[in-house]
Amino acid sequence: MATPRVTIVGAGPAGIRCAETLLAAGIRPTLLDEGRRDGGQIYRRQPEGFQRDYAQLYGTEAAKALALHQRFDQLRDQLDYRPETLVWNLAGQQLNCIRQGQHSTQDYDALVLCTGATDRLLPVKGWQLAGTYSMGGAQIALKAQAVSIGANVVFMGTGPLLYLVASQYHKAGAKVAAVLDTAAFSQRLLATPKLLARPGVLATGMGLLAGLYKAGIAVHMGVQPLEILGDQATGVSAVRVRLGNGRELQVSCDAVALGYHLRPETQLADLAGCAFAFDPVSSQWLLDTDDDGRTSLHDVYAAGDGARIRGADAAEAAGCLVAMALLQDLGLRVDPAQQQAQRQLLAKMDSFRLGLSQAFPWPAQHAAALPDETIVCRCEMISAGELRSVVNQKGACEVNRAKAFSRVGMGRCQGRYCAQAAAQIIAAQAGVAVEAVGRQRGQAPVKPLTMHWQEVQP
Repeated sequence: MATPRVTIVGAGPAGIRCAETLLAAGIRPTLLDEGRRDGGQIYRRQPEGFQRDYAQLYGTEAAKALALHQRFDQLRDQLDYRPETLVWNLAGQQLNCIRQGQHSTQDYDALVLCTGATDRLLPVKGWQLAGTYSMGGAQIALKAQAVSIGANVVFMGTGPLLYLVASQYHKAGAKVAAVLDTAAFSQRLLATPKLLARPGVLATGMGLLAGLYKAGIAVHMGVQPLEILGDQATGVSAVRVRLGNGRELQVSCDAVALGYHLRPETQLADLAGCAFAFDPVSSQWLLDTDDDGRTSLHDVYAAGDGARIRGADAAEAAGCLVAMALLQDLGLRVDPAQQQAQRQLLAKMDSFRLGLSQAFPWPAQHAAALPDETIVCRCEMISAGELRSVVNQKGACEVNRAKAFSRVGMGRCQGRYCAQAAAQIIAAQAGVAVEAVGRQRGQAPVKPLTMHWQEVQP
């Protein structure tokens, strides 16, 4: 029997552990990654020549980052590893890839998608102004370029990443003007029983919050974002919010980092034809997989945050588990004790995920209440009022139909930053549940491509 051609997309925690497990079983996978170096977003490596130590760069996650990087260094020569490779399309068991402007294809017998996640964003009036970044973008600037996004930065949104990135900026010497959380403190108290599934992680989160308070950084919970102030010439100048007690607060700044948890990167799975299911806990569409990472297609698997948003530790466990599922499907033996141990670990982490969703909920009510003049789609500059008008005038109560009439989600980001908020606005205006609005379908290319022009001589 010929050795199966296994391709993994993504060299983050899930992809690395998946590759490690397959290698141990005698299968040499091809590992494609868009990044220049391994580690994914959470353990993104600094560029060659940078000298910051792991404790400074990764904080409480330094030991885990170092362990994963060292393990990958040991495995690298055994893999068909292709960094800086964007997979932009998928059809007929073949991936379309581009690296440094050069196109290539990659055939596979089995595909493991470890594509990770991107920021989940909620529009706010003025967020199109220069100086507004996603939380992940702010983190990349610090890790990969060793720079702050501004001299005086506001962090606004909700979820653990809000406090982690604000703490990383403070430790790096940047000025943090304020941390503004849409979730109320009472919500995380109610979620404590679920969060105790991982007491160490809970303690780390409490430590980050305590560190911000100790540094004298203003932290406000239960806020409603109202507006990012500034102008087209100079960009962001302040953020205005309504506090839980009803009072308005304005914080001066020259940059804002926004983030409301994460959303899975599922475009390739969508192009492959995998089934999706609506998750009422996080109020978003997720890949429909079994507990081990099998999708609805026999040759496509998924692991890590691209399948379920459970964090880096869970991604490592899911990477091992999905590799074992693939090996089983190939008729190869796996260790049932190890398999069961990974399942139990993921079950515990899933309980913690439910706790996080309860403690830091997606503020759907804020999306529904956005003023008409608020830009929802920054790529195409489509406002909330324009989106509501296609519901009222065209009867576009499904997100792809609304996209066709309004162009919301047609820009460079392919709806990554606006589609979920747009769905909330459509649902509220139409008076239906957000799951009834559906999800925006993926299209190739999943990201903008670099094209090389060559002049043809007559």
